[in-house]
Amino acid sequence: MHAGLWAALGPLLWACGLALQGGMLYPQESPSRERKELDGLWSFRADFSEDRRQGFELQWYRTPLRESGPTLDMPVPSSFNDVGQDRQLRSFVGWVWYEREVTLPQRWTQDLGTRVVLRIGSAHYHAIVWVNGVHVAEHEGGHLPFEADISKLVQSGPLSSCRITIAINNTLTPHTLPPGTILHKTDISKYPKGYFVQNTNFDFFNYAGLHRPVLLYTTPTTYIDDITVTTGVDQDTGLVDYQVSAQGSEYFQLEVRLLDQEGKVVAQGTGGRGQLQVPNAHLWWPYLMHEHPAYLYSLEVRLTAQTAAGAVSDFYALPVGIRTVAVTEHRFLINGKPFYFHGVNKHEDADIRGRGFDWPLLVKDFNLLRWLGANAFRTSHYPYAEEVMQLCDRYGIVVIDESPGVGIVLAQSYSNESLQHHLQVMEELVRRDKNHPAVVMWSVANEPASFLKPAGYYFKTLIAHTKALDPSRPVTFVTNSNYEADLGAPYVDVICVNSYYSWYHDYGHLEVIQLHLATEFENWYRTYQKPIIQSEYGAGSIAGFHQDPPLMFSEEYQKGLLEQYHLVLDQKRKDYVVGELIWNFADFMTDQYKRNSTPGR
Repeated sequence: MHAGLWAALGPLLWACGLALQGGMLYPQESPSRERKELDGLWSFRADFSEDRRQGFELQWYRTPLRESGPTLDMPVPSSFNDVGQDRQLRSFVGWVWYEREVTLPQRWTQDLGTRVVLRIGSAHYHAIVWVNGVHVAEHEGGHLPFEADISKLVQSGPLSSCRITIAINNTLTPHTLPPGTILHKTDISKYPKGYFVQNTNFDFFNYAGLHRPVLLYTTPTTYIDDITVTTGVDQDTGLVDYQVSAQGSEYFQLEVRLLDQEGKVVAQGTGGRGQLQVPNAHLWWPYLMHEHPAYLYSLEVRLTAQTAAGAVSDFYALPVGIRTVAVTEHRFLINGKPFYFHGVNKHEDADIRGRGFDWPLLVKDFNLLRWLGANAFRTSHYPYAEEVMQLCDRYGIVVIDESPGVGIVLAQSYSNESLQHHLQVMEELVRRDKNHPAVVMWSVANEPASFLKPAGYYFKTLIAHTKALDPSRPVTFVTNSNYEADLGAPYVDVICVNSYYSWYHDYGHLEVIQLHLATEFENWYRTYQKPIIQSEYGAGSIAGFHQDPPLMFSEEYQKGLLEQYHLVLDQKRKDYVVGELIWNFADFMTDQYKRNSTPGR
């Protein structure tokens, strides 16, 4: 979209977006809000019964977990797989149970004007939650947050504590994201009774547990529920379109202020919807694209209301980066200038923690990214923690935000049941990450069997739905299908292609890479006239293994393969290739071993 048109068309386009039900603002402390972290040791038990249902049959949630049998100490956040020494637990598939007893501040339990919310950042995969034995929430999907208002439960008696029980099942089926299948081994001459294995069509380990922070937070009973921001630029003026929704009362007032990094108010408004105009705006630029990248304003929203109990106020501050995103036939534009994705793919994966969130590790990763000169990454192959997105905003690291749609290769994974779940996941992802300036494109899947007949309707529907949720960003999925056979490619805005020439094909023959890659690019572009990102490429290596002339798995072979790719990428960058994301930033765990990757942590 031409920048000069945004002032007129931006609010209209944005208003046409499909309304999301309910907010998912990141919990923060403010004059009206408090939060209590529940990180640390939780009681834990895996249900090793044959059908994994003993916990429900005996109602483990009704009494403290220790009363129904032995428990383990389990750190949260973390995956449960690698913490202990039990081989059975490492590969466990089924229901596991977490419990934590929490002492609450007295004002939370006695002030009926306080709303108390339990928030789970990520529970992989299917979670059921009880508070004091009462069911409060259920959620399917392992990488996005969910919440429950528990005010009535903690304010209904003299107790100042509560017991939180979370049951989690990591079983993957053809209709989950990612999909998987359970294979039962019924030959009792070879396998124990009831023996089964979890099969998947992706190469990373299916870590499970409470992977991200669990916390309690408060708001007033009339509160700011959601904020949606989209931005534009008209010459030197920054445009911030906002929409604020509130819950708890129909009668309230909203004041909105935009502050710069020095705390100066640069624009202000009132009401639940409007446009703020910022003269001589500082734009949000990617890392290495501007001498002052990643400029963030603060949008301060204040709600005031009169209730039967008296005056109520709520306050929330949202970081805002003013920037535009557009796609042409051969360019990806940020703030009207061509942007080249020069980055990596990643995993949320580390020794012992598994997929558990870890601040020191995260900061180290970002220091390494900037040291490498990377300006972007894709959240392969699932949404990353909210704190990761916040650092991307802060440092100017551009993100292709990907759903957990990896391994969609079975025909039954294109069923209506699978599609409805995938649509729901995209709603949750957009709702969580819509305000991050670093997020410039949604990816709905990685390497699906997009040549299967149902794939055309599936991806047409899924991409249209995502665009309706957020008209301001392009949408893609990452393919490794042939350009002539891919039934989903007509619906994407940017072609993202994975290839591993001379690694998974023509093993050891570096001399064929340039011709293969150039031909692939030309075929895709001739067919679709859309910009192309080389979304995966690379070769594995064994650190310290040298061989010249190069052999596979030597550092020299890895270097030579990358050089061959770069010769073509540098040439096509002048035409229609708009990015390259190397595989992979750091080692990650597969079912049986740690997989060595390219730049490396």
